[in-house]
Amino acid sequence: MKIGVYGGTFDPPHLGHMEAARAAAEALGLDKLLLIPAAVPPHKALPPDAVAPQARLAMAAMVADGVNLELKSPGLAEASAAEMDRTGKSYTADTLAQLRERYPEDELWLLLGTDMFLSLQTWREPEKIISLAGIAAFDRTEADSGGMEGQARRLRERYGARVALVRLPRVMEISSTQVRELLVRNRVEARALLWCQVYGYILREGLYGVNADLKRLSDDDLRCASLSMVKAKRIPHIRGCEEEAVRLAERWGADARLARRAGILHDCTKYLELDEQLALCDRYGIALDELERVAVKLLHAKTGAAIARHVFGEPEAVCMAIYWHTTGKADMDLLSKVLYLADYIEPSRADFPGLSKLRKLAYEDLDAALLLGCELTIGDMEERGMPVHTNTLQARDYLKGRNR
Repeated sequence: MKIGVYGGTFDPPHLGHMEAARAAAEALGLDKLLLIPAAVPPHKALPPDAVAPQARLAMAAMVADGVNLELKSPGLAEASAAEMDRTGKSYTADTLAQLRERYPEDELWLLLGTDMFLSLQTWREPEKIISLAGIAAFDRTEADSGGMEGQARRLRERYGARVALVRLPRVMEISSTQVRELLVRNRVEARALLWCQVYGYILREGLYGVNADLKRLSDDDLRCASLSMVKAKRIPHIRGCEEEAVRLAERWGADARLARRAGILHDCTKYLELDEQLALCDRYGIALDELERVAVKLLHAKTGAAIARHVFGEPEAVCMAIYWHTTGKADMDLLSKVLYLADYIEPSRADFPGLSKLRKLAYEDLDAALLLGCELTIGDMEERGMPVHTNTLQARDYLKGRNR
């Protein structure tokens, strides 16, 4: 197995890091890519406003998740706490030795930016580093190539190094220092330099001096905040549902902006475990029936509605649409109907029998489409031997009555 090792302070990780990680994974044919935030960088002091190590690790994990999504390679990249789990300065030689013990038969490649690569011989134990891993340096432009090739030649001659120069297809002159400054001065510009989930995490956690009012977020900021709460693989569905909800709202006369915000938030608690879901229900006084207490897939609609209401300050119409988007109910309001169907038919949804008909019907006869959606859900659940929630059954019966 070929493993890339990409270290840094990641304070915060930005799109330049993400671009480099993606390019290295493709150029080197990596089977695994480890993003390793330094606990105590040996080459520089962390800034006074540096966030907690676990927050940097969480953001690095989001970048890794984004790389996997963009490369369509689940599990390729991951964040590692290897340096945070050690005491003292985070020396690369120690990290590579630790990884060699863990992966004794695998091929390690240390990924380095231009400045780090050009100074490698000044690091602590460069001979050890080079004996443990190949060196993959990011070659940003033609202008860099002369110095990079010269350094590669010197490392090969002096240490017998394995060196690969990885040309970045897109040069992004970004530093984490610049990003931190922009987060305070101009959040819109900062957002453009960060992976959406990382930016949303910074907003929600109030990192780097960001004091966003979560109950007054723009659509763009709300989207990032919501996406920071889910796994990256869910992003295409959430974005698809958002845009589908807007189209359906415009077709049937619902409030398109409320439909957008309901779509943005509808799955924000999708990946919470059952105990976390139940804790939110207790916190916000959400009544549950017997089936809901054991069926985690049913709970994210209820807890998502609570987060929309209490954390993001969304109006009741948005919260109710989120609350009913999974089971439906008898006599739904228009916005709830729109979100229920948008969740069902959005473009990234994997095909299943009846989906094409449902997509067409959603723009021709809203209630007929809702009835078909309920019937498809009931049929699928029964085929799999799973209980159907009473609200879905009541929604079907109500719609049948209206369509007689």
